Amino acid sequence: MTATTTAVKPEGPRRSGAGAVVLVLALCGTAVSLMQTVVVPLLPDFPGLLDTSPDNASWLVTVTLLTSAVTTPIMSRLADMHGKRRMIVVSLVALLCGSLLGATSDSFALLIVARLLQGFAPALIPIGISTMRDELPPGKIGGAVALMSATLAIGGAVGLPLSGLIYEPFGWHAVFWASVVMSVGMLALVLLVVPESGVSTPGRFDWLGAVLISIALTALLLGISKSGTWGWTSPWTLLSFTVATLSFAVWAPWELRTGEPLVDLRTSARRPVLLTNIASLLAGFVMFNYMFVATQQLQIPVETGVGFGLGVTEAGLVMLPGGVLMVLMAPVSAFITRRFGARITLIGGLSITGLGYVVRVLLDGSLVELVVGISIVSVGIAMSFAAMPVLIMQSVPVGGTAAANGLNTVVRSIGTSTCSATIAALLTAGAVGNGTYPSEAAFHAMSWLAAIAAFLGAAVGFLIPARTVTVVAARAVGPDRGPLVRVS
Repeated sequence: MTATTTAVKPEGPRRSGAGAVVLVLALCGTAVSLMQTVVVPLLPDFPGLLDTSPDNASWLVTVTLLTSAVTTPIMSRLADMHGKRRMIVVSLVALLCGSLLGATSDSFALLIVARLLQGFAPALIPIGISTMRDELPPGKIGGAVALMSATLAIGGAVGLPLSGLIYEPFGWHAVFWASVVMSVGMLALVLLVVPESGVSTPGRFDWLGAVLISIALTALLLGISKSGTWGWTSPWTLLSFTVATLSFAVWAPWELRTGEPLVDLRTSARRPVLLTNIASLLAGFVMFNYMFVATQQLQIPVETGVGFGLGVTEAGLVMLPGGVLMVLMAPVSAFITRRFGARITLIGGLSITGLGYVVRVLLDGSLVELVVGISIVSVGIAMSFAAMPVLIMQSVPVGGTAAANGLNTVVRSIGTSTCSATIAALLTAGAVGNGTYPSEAAFHAMSWLAAIAAFLGAAVGFLIPARTVTVVAARAVGPDRGPLVRVS
């Protein structure tokens, strides 16, 4: 097997604050995930509050997803070139500006702009993971990455009850004011605690590649996310997919020809990276199912024979133990990765997730049974999400870590969008309560699909080659660079 070489920073004085760096970055990741989730429970009320249609109101979620998918690979590449902390600060400033605009506006159009600005923030998560690789001692990277990866779901689990607790007594503007306070706090902590990485890859930015991938991702995710409303065979859906296909067809050859590409497709085509991204696509499908379907079932009236009739806050509190389990699983996932490798952690996590969805189908007659199924799924998601960034970092040069993790995040977003469209189609296909609520068969179908996706992801994990990391030299690699590490 061909060996690849990466650079690791040597132990230094600033590593003494490694715990503080991990804590601040994990809090930032949780804040970003909260931002993505808190408006979801408010969507049924926004049409009346903002004098718009339910379909238009759904754009308050869609526009954030689209912005995130477009900006994440761009900001990740800029982080590798110009500084990771710098781009984390840019992400938080955009989040702050979007939160301020949302908190001070009553216009639907301005709220869309606010959510668009907030969509810059998710790029912070892959950049934060790359910062951990640069700043932490090798023995602490696994646990830190596991915790940072888990924040994607932890924030979602916390955001659901938090939204209800703020919205019901104080109104929807208070949700955005809470985001303002959170953004200011995270920005201050990053500036005080997180050092700028000494690992960078200066060069020219690939503007044409950025424009092409922005068009391609926007068209692709727009077609997927709106297919339930437009119809899979509608002219708008077909146009979206056609634009996406043509844009990708131009973008890929350009990335292969240019000397400093936005995304290194040759590295991305390496077997470990490619297979990890395929597994991430399936994991994104699985995670969105976990958050959305369970929350729906908890809030549907008991009279339908399907749901549990809980309020927004109560449903969020039922989901909260899953988020707690994800935090607790971070050191466990790191131990498994150190002992057996990230590949085994990924396979085990996705297998447990698939088992959890099977339990969800077979045992959903009571709230306790549903919580058991949610808990099993939470453990599996925490393990698999912890493994994916490690697998990526083991297979790419240190100077391209943020860009590679950014692409992995985008791939996961595509899986999430696909799940959203699938849920919309399945849950409306069979309905009860005068067509208002999804049927039990529809919920079971989504759980079976999620189980299949999880088991397929585990099967893909078996195809990822086992890799080991050993120090092979102790010479400097440019300014502020450490020993060479060979991944073989």
